[in-house]
Amino acid sequence: MTVIDVSGLDHKTINESLRRADGECALLHCCGQRFIAAGMSDKKITIEGIPGNALGAYLNGASIVVNSNAQDQTGDTMNEGVIVIHGDVGDAAGYAMRGGRIFVRGNAGYRAGIHMKAYGAKSPAVVIGGRAGSFLGEYQAGGVIVVLGLGSDGQALVGDFPCTGMHGGKLYLRTDRLTVPFPNQVTARPASEEDLDELRKLLAEYCDQFGLVLDEVMNAPFTVVTPDSQNPYRRMYVAN
Repeated sequence: MTVIDVSGLDHKTINESLRRADGECALLHCCGQRFIAAGMSDKKITIEGIPGNALGAYLNGASIVVNSNAQDQTGDTMNEGVIVIHGDVGDAAGYAMRGGRIFVRGNAGYRAGIHMKAYGAKSPAVVIGGRAGSFLGEYQAGGVIVVLGLGSDGQALVGDFPCTGMHGGKLYLRTDRLTVPFPNQVTARPASEEDLDELRKLLAEYCDQFGLVLDEVMNAPFTVVTPDSQNPYRRMYVAN
């Protein structure tokens, strides 16, 4: 493994070092550097410390593990690969992602999954172990978002205005109690057996990353939210 002390280094120097390195890489003493591993495809990277905004932006197949928190726009427009956050993640995680996986052990900030989309055979997924902030799944056009609420102690799993403008994909909530209103253009219903089969496959990956027991995570009611229309706001802009 190549170990790189990134104290005082900017993101360009860090990424140049990653591209030159052979095999797995570990970044030590990370403190807010942005754009780490942007566009990378064939790297396995472990980060000690807190990376800055746009970690793994445009990621194209690399694997990133953060043994702490991450800041905003993690996985921005990522195409393939996996990002694992062992703490919390900031706002807009998975912004416009069209493939790959983002697994968060803790909570997520505002606008997680905004503009997520599926592309061809690619279907992105964001799994949040704790709670998510307001505007979750805003304008979601594809892929899957899951909020588990583990350790939430009865707090609401999502903030205000979830699924605003959603016109594709699915949102799974590990609860049967919806504490905030959803827009009229989406449907919230109990997860079917087919839904749960899909969810089990995804959560098996998630549990493997964090050492959780899949059956314990699945042993709860799940609600699935889907759009009623591919163009939910058409009537607001088109005359009848």
